Amino acid sequence: MSQPIDLALRTRAARVIPGGMYGHQAVGGLPEGYPQFFTRAEGPWLWDTDGNLLLDLMCAYGPQLFGYANHDIDRAYAEQMVIGDAMTGPSPLIVDLAEAMVAMVGHAEWAIFCKNGSDATTMALMVARSHTGRNAIVRAAGAYHGSSPWSNPRPRGIAPSDQAGQHICTYNDVASLEAAVKAAGRDLAAIFASPYRHDVFIDQASPSADYARRARELADETGALLIVDDVRAGFRIARDCSWSLLGVEPDLSCWGKAIANGHPISALLGSEKARGAAEKIYTTGSYWFAAAAMAASLATLKLIRESDYLERITALGESFRSGLDARANAHGFTLRQTGPAQMPLILFDKDPDMRLGYAWSASMVRNGVYMHPWHNMFISAAMTDANIAFALDAADQSFAELAKTAPTLGPNTRYPGPRRA
Repeated sequence: MSQPIDLALRTRAARVIPGGMYGHQAVGGLPEGYPQFFTRAEGPWLWDTDGNLLLDLMCAYGPQLFGYANHDIDRAYAEQMVIGDAMTGPSPLIVDLAEAMVAMVGHAEWAIFCKNGSDATTMALMVARSHTGRNAIVRAAGAYHGSSPWSNPRPRGIAPSDQAGQHICTYNDVASLEAAVKAAGRDLAAIFASPYRHDVFIDQASPSADYARRARELADETGALLIVDDVRAGFRIARDCSWSLLGVEPDLSCWGKAIANGHPISALLGSEKARGAAEKIYTTGSYWFAAAAMAASLATLKLIRESDYLERITALGESFRSGLDARANAHGFTLRQTGPAQMPLILFDKDPDMRLGYAWSASMVRNGVYMHPWHNMFISAAMTDANIAFALDAADQSFAELAKTAPTLGPNTRYPGPRRA
């Protein structure tokens, strides 16, 4: 897989961009040979700067629900751009979109729009503190709620005071949740919850009904607000808030990524209980009211309501999962596939520094499929049975290659996470 243009761009980037690239799309922690730059995307496919074609199982880290360059969604965006986008005031589309989101999400009575998931989770924290007059939060260890100082997972540039008053529990452990709430005491403003445990590096886990119900009860008992951070999973496992599947309604939910199929918009939705607190906070952004992404979101929500996308991505994910297991076993490997089938995490058993996972993922890229060795992936509604068959053929080739090279693999020096069992 030739990458001379990508390598030249990395050299240029290193001179003008700190670290050569930043954030979750930097490839320094991924296997050698992963392209950093892309020039085109359509449907489920990516083209890197050297012209290599890849079936994208990351979907831009989640925003692509209906595939790249979806005609209906992008047409709505482009038509609104001609009329007006970031203006002195919002367009009527902000009302249309708020009404559409409230109609689709059971607990919601109002909506505020912003640009990134971190915006939405930070607003949720502000609303909870406004509602309660308190400061502390409870969240699960390892859960990601954005890159703002209060939630940033890395210590550099973060003051201890930025993350003061946080009480950590273990996801799905009711006793741990109760202990964290007790430790927060009368200062508890909010309980944050991921829709399921989608931490990086480790096996994913669905929420137990007991855990979700107890989180709701504890919020009610203490007067705190329950917040479900649905930025990553929103509309990928339900056409409602993800915890609706458990019969549990939060007070606030955070949305982003897929709600406009990759166009820049996110949202905070809230119950009537929290409306007064939301009215009292001050939060804004220069581009938060821009109309084009709202037009794209309305077109995306229409497809969510009217198509069988959810059933299709679930079926495709299950087909991929079972096919991978069969091919891995045929070559002598055991996989740990966790999370919803349409948001799969694929790890190798007995691979503490992920040397097997890295070698296999690098081979998958060489064979035309963009995988991730330690982050959950995403199935797109633009994918077909033929795409899944292509990915499984690539997987079979990659398992065969790994069977030959596995005994010679050395320690994985690129893996940024903890050693695993």
